[in-house]
Order: sequence, then C-alpha cells, then structure tokens
Amino acid sequence: MIPGAHQLRSSRYHFISGLPRSGSTLLSGILLQNPRFHAGMTSPVGSLCSAVLGQVSAGSEFAPVVGTVKRRELLRGLFDSYYSDVERDVIFDTNRSWCARLPLIHDLFPQAKVIACVRNVAWIMDSFERLYRANPYEHTRLFGVAGARGTVYSRLEGLAQHDQTVGYAWSALREAFYGEHASSLLVVDYELLTRAPAKVMTLIYDFLGEPHFEHDFDNVEYDAEEFDQQLGAPSLHKVKAKVKFTPRPTIIPPDLFDKFNQMSFWNDKAGSAANVIAAQPSQQGNQS
Repeated sequence: MIPGAHQLRSSRYHFISGLPRSGSTLLSGILLQNPRFHAGMTSPVGSLCSAVLGQVSAGSEFAPVVGTVKRRELLRGLFDSYYSDVERDVIFDTNRSWCARLPLIHDLFPQAKVIACVRNVAWIMDSFERLYRANPYEHTRLFGVAGARGTVYSRLEGLAQHDQTVGYAWSALREAFYGEHASSLLVVDYELLTRAPAKVMTLIYDFLGEPHFEHDFDNVEYDAEEFDQQLGAPSLHKVKAKVKFTPRPTIIPPDLFDKFNQMSFWNDKAGSAANVIAAQPSQQGNQS
C-alpha cells in the first residue's frame, strides 16, 4: 500500500464485475435485501477514476505536481463523495472494468473483494439477441455502429470484439482470473445462482467474511426502466421477483452457439488462485 493516505469513512467497499447478462443486477437486488448492504447497477465511479487518472498522470501537464499519494487520495475521495449519502456498512460498486483494475482496487482497498458474475458466453449472446428481436422498433445502442446490427452474425461477433460489450468484459475477467490478485476474486455462475440461490449466497457471505442473512428469493426487486429506455433496450436490468432457473431453447444459429460455448475458461482453475462457484460443465443446460 502507498503510505500517506487515509480512509475517510467507515464503510467497507466491495465490487461486482464480470460478464454482462450474467446476474450482476440479480445479485445486487438480492444483496439490497440486507439492510447493511448497498448495491446497484453499473455506477460511474470506474469511469470517473479513469478520467481523473488521465488528467493527472503521464502525458498530462498536471502529472509533475500531482504525485502518486495525491492521486490515490483523489480516487479514494471519489468513492467517498459518490457514496456520501449512503448510510450502509458495506457498499458494492458495480462496473465491468473492475476486473481489469485489480491492482488499483488492491491498493485503494486492501480488504476488498470482487464478485465476478459469469455465464456460458453462448447463452449471453442468446440473451442479447433475444433483447434485440424483442424490440424491432428500437435502434438499440448495445451494438455500437449501425453496421453491426445487420444480421445475427454481425451483431454477436461485434459484441465479442475485445473493445465491445461482451469481449471487453470477457478479456478483463480473464486478466483478473489469472492475475496476481486472483485470490480476491470470486466467480459466480448465473445458472447456479438461479438454481440454488440460498447455497450460493451462503458461499458469497463466507467469501466476504460477513454474517449470514436470510434472503427472500421469492421477492427480489430491481428495475432501471429509465436507464434501459435510454439505451434502447427495455427491461435490460429488470429482475423477476422469484429467483428460479427457466430452461429454454436457443435462438441463435448452431455454429455461433458452438463457437461461443467454448469460452467458459473459469471451469478450469489450473493456473489461477481465483475462487469459483459454478456448476460442472456437464450439468449446465438451457438458460433463461
């Protein structure tokens, strides 16, 4: 840890990251039932950290006058300022980029843990495609440039690029999974969370070192209608009240499904110190 910095508030910070369409909003909705916890959908804190570092580090005119300790205090202050009105003991900040920033998290908050929500990538792509087809009158922003919306192939292969929605999150997770701070990472599989929420949440509490809490998995609430409408993706972050697994067939072509089905690297822990809560590959089935 860099000397000379201090903590401004007593709340403990943890982080939610991982892949899109993989249960991070569901997990936040569950965690929110605990009166000691605050959690939500993606916050701007990660982007604000990047913007501040861009203004005070190499290449900036301010770099010579803003040293490393001050940079650390600025970023720590961002968290405390953003969450200044949150009176909870534990705060979970959600952002896909946190998996690519474990060294920063480790230095800012040495005791912090990162929960990475994951899902078979083929079913992630299927979920995005379902959203697209369910809203034929929306020019959704999920697929970037207009040309990427042409066919299911251009849409999904576009999402898989390393600087796009799925590809970036997958690459960041892989970096964290095999990185030097992987022991602070907990990978949570969406299917297992929906099949056995009570067991998974018990393991999450144990990983966090927090006392167990009895959640109501029949009445989970979370919605961000205004945000989803602005993206042109209605119901993107809407969580169904009852946590359950719902089998269904895929709607994407079999060659695409097979291609993305090979990307679940977290099923093999060799070479990683990360913690994983996931069903065995042979047990995984059609997903909601």
